[in-house]
Amino acid sequence: MDTTHETAAPAEAEVDESRLRWWERRTEWPMVALSVLFLGLYAWMVLDTGLSPRAHARIDGVMWAVWAAFAVDYAVRLALARRRLRFVLRNIFDLLVLVLPLLRQLRVLRLVVVLLTLNRRVQARVRGQVVLYVTGAVVLLGTSAALAVLEVERTAPDAEITTFGDALWWTMTTVTTVGYGDYYPVTGQGKLIAAGLMVAGIALLGVVTGSIASWFVDRFGGLEQSMSASADATRRLDAESDQLRAEIVALREEITALRKEITSR
Repeated sequence: MDTTHETAAPAEAEVDESRLRWWERRTEWPMVALSVLFLGLYAWMVLDTGLSPRAHARIDGVMWAVWAAFAVDYAVRLALARRRLRFVLRNIFDLLVLVLPLLRQLRVLRLVVVLLTLNRRVQARVRGQVVLYVTGAVVLLGTSAALAVLEVERTAPDAEITTFGDALWWTMTTVTTVGYGDYYPVTGQGKLIAAGLMVAGIALLGVVTGSIASWFVDRFGGLEQSMSASADATRRLDAESDQLRAEIVALREEITALRKEITSR
């Protein structure tokens, strides 16, 4: 009876969690579209220095509305999750980047919400396509970081990063952990972005290194299996050859014995 109860409990949990998966499937593409919209508006706001204060405020308002949609999505997923504490612990970073942008100094973290959403929704679609996933992640991360660091740096005193080209170059040298040092952030927010970019760069390099190592293991593993199979086939042929030789020797002995018997007669 206890075994039946233990077996039924996970099944029940699986049925309950299906509501969460249903919601995530239904909101997958709308959330991706909102993420792309947010990135487009953010790039427009940062790169178009001729925006009027009124237009800037309108764009910022739409971006906050998109961020609010992300917050609603998190709240709905939390409500649908059967194990809510487990859900919160597994998505603690999502919660932090939803709450922290309420502080004016950390509003740039709204970009993190977008990046997390895109990663969560798209990762399942390109699972197994490591090259595509890593390439897309590098381009998306690099562009977002360049826009973010340009926004917080270009108006700072003694700023080193004042153009989008400078920001892109700094992003490339940082995410690849090269760090030439010709451009560097001078503000607190810029240094926060740099720290996050460094961590992301190390993680992406780890994915690339692991993929290359896995490729070599597969290639050489297949070669080793092929060589092992060839050695087994050679051993089987040798055994068959030895058996044939033994049979030939036995036949010769029988023929010799028959000849002797016929001669004696």
